Amino acid sequence: MTTRTLLAARAALPRPARLLSGPSRFYVWPTAPFNSIQRYSLHTSVRRRNEHVSPPHSLSTHAAEARASFKDPMTRYTHLIQDKVLREDPSQKEIIKKLQRLWNDLEHYDPGEIPPEVEGKSGGFLSRLLGTHSPSSHPPSIPLDKVPKGLYLYGSVGTGKTMLMDLFHSTLPSQFKSAQKGGYGSTRIHFHSFMLDVLQRQHAVTKKYQMQGLGKKDAMPEVARSLAEEGRVLCFDEFQVTDIVTAMILRQLLERLMSYGVVCVMTSNRHPDELYINGIQRQSFIPAIELIKERFEVVDLDSGTDYRKIPRALSKVYYSPLSPEVKSEMTKLFESLASTDPISTEVTQNKQIPLWGRNLTVPESSGSIARFKFDDLCNRPLSAADYLEITGRFGTLFVEDVPKLGLGERDQARRFITFIDACYENRTKIFISSEAPIFQIFSDKHGSAAEDEHMKSVMEELGLTSSDIGASSIFQGDEELFAFARCVSRLSQMGTKEWSETTWQEEQL
Repeated sequence: MTTRTLLAARAALPRPARLLSGPSRFYVWPTAPFNSIQRYSLHTSVRRRNEHVSPPHSLSTHAAEARASFKDPMTRYTHLIQDKVLREDPSQKEIIKKLQRLWNDLEHYDPGEIPPEVEGKSGGFLSRLLGTHSPSSHPPSIPLDKVPKGLYLYGSVGTGKTMLMDLFHSTLPSQFKSAQKGGYGSTRIHFHSFMLDVLQRQHAVTKKYQMQGLGKKDAMPEVARSLAEEGRVLCFDEFQVTDIVTAMILRQLLERLMSYGVVCVMTSNRHPDELYINGIQRQSFIPAIELIKERFEVVDLDSGTDYRKIPRALSKVYYSPLSPEVKSEMTKLFESLASTDPISTEVTQNKQIPLWGRNLTVPESSGSIARFKFDDLCNRPLSAADYLEITGRFGTLFVEDVPKLGLGERDQARRFITFIDACYENRTKIFISSEAPIFQIFSDKHGSAAEDEHMKSVMEELGLTSSDIGASSIFQGDEELFAFARCVSRLSQMGTKEWSETTWQEEQL
C-alpha cells in the first residue's frame, strides 16, 4: 500500500476539530456529524466551545448514517476496503483485530467517578526527579487489573501509525465521545503538544500551591486528575522520550493516569525497550518502561507490506536555486493565494504575534497565509511550542532563502526539522525556496548520513537515491539520524497533491 492510499484513507476519516489558541494542539473529536464545522479554544486546561455551524440537512443525515455504520474499527476498516480506499492486507487486518480487541474491552468499560483527592505532602523537585519521592496518597477510581490493557503501536517512518490512531479514535464507544455531555470523554493528541500542556498545567498548579502556602507540594496528582477528568481514553501520536524531564514526568504521570482508569493508546517509532536509550538517569525510567510492557499490548507495525513508499511530488511547492526567477515565482504565488484567502485578503506587513512572552514579526501575511525568510524562523531561539503556535495561526506558510546547512548550522538545522514537524502535525501547506533541492539542504561533502543503514532503507522506500539527498555530518546518534530520516519523509509527503488537498485550510472550511 502506498502513502498516497494511506493519505486517502486518512482523508476519509472524520477530521478532528482544531484548537487554534495557545501553544498546545489538542484534537477533540466532534460529536456532531463530521461534515459540520466545530471550533474550540484552549486556555491552559479549559476547553471552550466557540462556534458550531451545522451542515445542510442532507449532508448531516448522510454523515449520521455513515457514522452509524462505522461503530467499531473492524466495520470501519471493512468499509474502507469496500470503497477501495484501502486494499485488503492480511498483516494490516491482524493489527485492526488488536484495535477491535481494545474497542470490545472499552464498549462496556466503566472507570467510575474520580474520587476526591487525599491531602498530603510530598517531596520536592529533586527527589521526584531522582525517583525517590513518595507520592501523595490518592485512592484509585478502579483497581488496576480492571482497567483494559492499552495499545502501544510502533513502527518505522510511514507505516500508517497515525491513520490507525485516527481510525480507532473515530470509532470509540459512545461513553467516551464527550465529557461535556456527561460521558467520560477522550483526548487525541500529538505527544509534543501533550508534554507542553502537561508542563503548563504543572506550572499553574505549582504557582497555585505557592500562593496557598503549600510550598513544594507535588503538582503531578492534580495535573493527572485534570487530564483524567477531560478524557478516560488518551491517544498519543508519536510518543518519544528524549530528555530527563520528560522521562521523570512520564514515570509518575502514567502511574497516576492508570490509577484513575485512563486507557492509553500510543504510537511510536521505537519499541518500549528502546525508549530514552542512553539517556541520563535512564535507570530511573526503567519502571515506566516495565509499566508500559505490562499494561499495554505492544504491536509491531513493520510487516512485509511496504506502506512507506511515497510518490514523487505532484504539487509544485519546492523551488531552487535561489535565483531572481524563483524569488519572482514565490512572490506571484503568495500574492495569488493571498488575494483569495478565505479568512482575509488584506496583506499586513510586519505583523506582531505573541509567542510565550515575546513577539515574533511576520514579514508579510494575510488572514491564513504568512511569508517568512529562513532566518526569521530558524536563526532565532524558537522552540517547538513557538512553531506550533505559528502553524496553528497560519494554514499556508512560505519559507524563503533556505541555505545549505552544514556543521556550522547545526542549531538552525535542528530548528528547521522541528518546524517541519509542527507543519506536519498541523497539516500546514508549505512553499519553500532553497539554495539546493530541498532534500539536499542538509548535505555536506564530509558527511556519512546517507551511508547509514536506516537512512538507506528510508531513501529506498521514498524512491530517493544518495545523489538526491547527499551526505551529512550534522546528525550524530540514532535519535538525530531518525529525526533527519523523518524530516525527509515528511517533506516528501508534504509535496504531494494529496497533502495539498487535505491541509489546514480545507479543515477549517
